[in-house]
Amino acid sequence: MLPTAWQAVEYAAVPNGGTVAVFGLGPIGQMACRIALHRGAGRVIGIDLVDERLRMAEQHGVEILDLPEHDEIAESVRHLSAGRGADSVIDAVGMEAHGAPFGKLAQQMASLLPDAVAAAMIERAGIDRMSVLHAAIDAVRRGGTISLSGVYGGKLDPIPMMDLFDKQIQLRMGQANVKRWIDDLMPLVSDDDDPLGVTDLATHHLPLEDAPRAYEIFQKKQDGAIKILLHP
Repeated sequence: MLPTAWQAVEYAAVPNGGTVAVFGLGPIGQMACRIALHRGAGRVIGIDLVDERLRMAEQHGVEILDLPEHDEIAESVRHLSAGRGADSVIDAVGMEAHGAPFGKLAQQMASLLPDAVAAAMIERAGIDRMSVLHAAIDAVRRGGTISLSGVYGGKLDPIPMMDLFDKQIQLRMGQANVKRWIDDLMPLVSDDDDPLGVTDLATHHLPLEDAPRAYEIFQKKQDGAIKILLHP
């Protein structure tokens, strides 16, 4: 998780003192916010719709936007950045975004098919929920950078290429190169001062045998779960 968040911030190319907007305040989004502040971002805007996640981010110096309270989330980001948009945007949500009914329906239909058929269909004709990526493209300033740590994989995903071209947006993504970032991260997680606040990220501690229940709690966002640690 930490290497993924570190890479998301690295790929976002946040200028010193600049503004970064982070869509999704799950574990990776939370850490991306803290890492961005630690690395010199002047302003971090966190966007989510789960109250516990918003409150946790706020406690670590993040300006928060509660998604249901903003009809045009990109316009709200521009309002907080002198009308320009964020210098950098991190999408820490990906294909599971809310607010994309067609993509959700397609995923639900695929889940009803036999595994082999569903796998082949997704590989050739998959559709993700793209609402967050589209919002990120809208919210980033002209010439800014979007970093995707959220996963997309649909073959038929519609990408607004003209918007990307017109706004001269840099789009960076990929699975975390874990070993690449270990030397950068180890001093921070070994520091007794805990500059990234990793000790307060875990909201639940459960035994390993409770893993299925832990995944259910997290997936359904029950009991204020943000990060669950499993203990052997």
